[in-house]
Amino acid sequence: MSNDADGLADLHWMFDMLHHIDVGLVVLDSSYQVQLWNSFMENHSGVSSSIAKEQSLLTLYPELDTGWLRQKLDNVFGLKTPIFISWEQRPFLFPFKSYRPITGIADKMYQNVAIRPLSSPDGSIKQVCLVVYDVTDVATNKMALSAANHKLQRLSQALSR
Repeated sequence: MSNDADGLADLHWMFDMLHHIDVGLVVLDSSYQVQLWNSFMENHSGVSSSIAKEQSLLTLYPELDTGWLRQKLDNVFGLKTPIFISWEQRPFLFPFKSYRPITGIADKMYQNVAIRPLSSPDGSIKQVCLVVYDVTDVATNKMALSAANHKLQRLSQALSR
């Protein structure tokens, strides 16, 4: 096998992995145009990558807090450093439905989001990658535990009177 064939095979499996990994991957350019929209994003948004590609993320999702999101994205571009957004700060970035079993208690998918700068060969940052993690199980379990602890505390206070 030649080096070109090896490189093509490597590119193929990396592309396949990017599209089938169980996290959302969105690559945006400095104008917030979608460059990559993987199958996680397709499956949860109902928007195919062919429709999302080259559209502004802010056009695809006008309900996003655009001022807040622009500030986050511009900071990543300008400072060339990643940021992390926890579901505890903002329950979700994308308003995806929660697809949990019947026992699930959340209507929307809770998300952690990492926004990372992507370096070009010349070292400049022309794109960022949003990595969207579904943390619905963790979030709902933590909220249920917190509610149970509050209830126990109230019961304890009532019994001590």
